[in-house]
Amino acid sequence: MKPAGVVRKVDQLGRIVLPKSLRKRYQMNEGDPVEILVQGDHIILERYRPKCVFCGNMDGVSEFKERHICNVCLTEMNMLKAKV
Repeated sequence: MKPAGVVRKVDQLGRIVLPKSLRKRYQMNEGDPVEILVQGDHIILERYRPKCVFCGNMDGVSEFKERHICNVCLTEMNMLKAKV
């Protein structure tokens, strides 16, 4: 993890402002979802990417009934359905 060299204060509502230079570098726009992760004593912010509810894969993910499923698991489900 590389420090960005930026210090921000947390306001009374627990908010921080990400500098424009960081938002631009990481292509983060107003309204984009951000995931908050904890690793040891570090808090990590990263752009949210949906994961498959079955395997956790982040590639080829589609939404179905407000859940995310990857193409691999979808194919496996279709194969199981075909056997029935």
